[in-house]
Amino acid sequence: MIQLFPDLTTPEPLLMMWAVVGYVLGSIPFGLLLTRAMGLGNLREIGSGNIGTTNVLRTGSKAAAALTLILDAGKGATAVLLARTLAGEDAAQIAGLLAFLGHCFPVWLKFRGGKGVATFLGLMLALAWPVGVVCCATWLFAALLSRMSSLGALTAAIASPFWAITLSFGTGVALTACLACIVLWRHGANIGRMRAGTEPKIGQH
Repeated sequence: MIQLFPDLTTPEPLLMMWAVVGYVLGSIPFGLLLTRAMGLGNLREIGSGNIGTTNVLRTGSKAAAALTLILDAGKGATAVLLARTLAGEDAAQIAGLLAFLGHCFPVWLKFRGGKGVATFLGLMLALAWPVGVVCCATWLFAALLSRMSSLGALTAAIASPFWAITLSFGTGVALTACLACIVLWRHGANIGRMRAGTEPKIGQH
């Protein structure tokens, strides 16, 4: 029988501490901060108003978009690696989950954050790099095939529990399933546009 989540070996007060650390790291709105620092305008007034990589790219700055992607992925990975090194696997998964939630619902932005795709991929790479690599490849393949970044993200998220089982990361199945559900929810508007045939494609203005 597959164990779907790690054993809880870290004391509860420490788990709560790592949950807070993960949330704070995840809630740093790098896209918003970078666009302001680089004089690219108010990201909230550009495109979809989202703070993630795709909307940063709409400013016309590929450098800002690339930095946002790296930093948003990095904050998820950092939360996981810090918690794993200083506590354990249970703390790592909780810190990763809260980093993801922090990105999606940052208290500093009245809980109006991003969709969490870069943070999801970053924390997956840190939790189990083979699963993370395959999730990134799944995103890339689906995005290139459909020319829709959102469909790539949805495909990667939905496939992540399957990849976790296939690549012997059974203790991450519960986490990946939870993250996949949130990614689906956060992409509700995108799914609606896909069904209507109006979802913007990569490179389309």
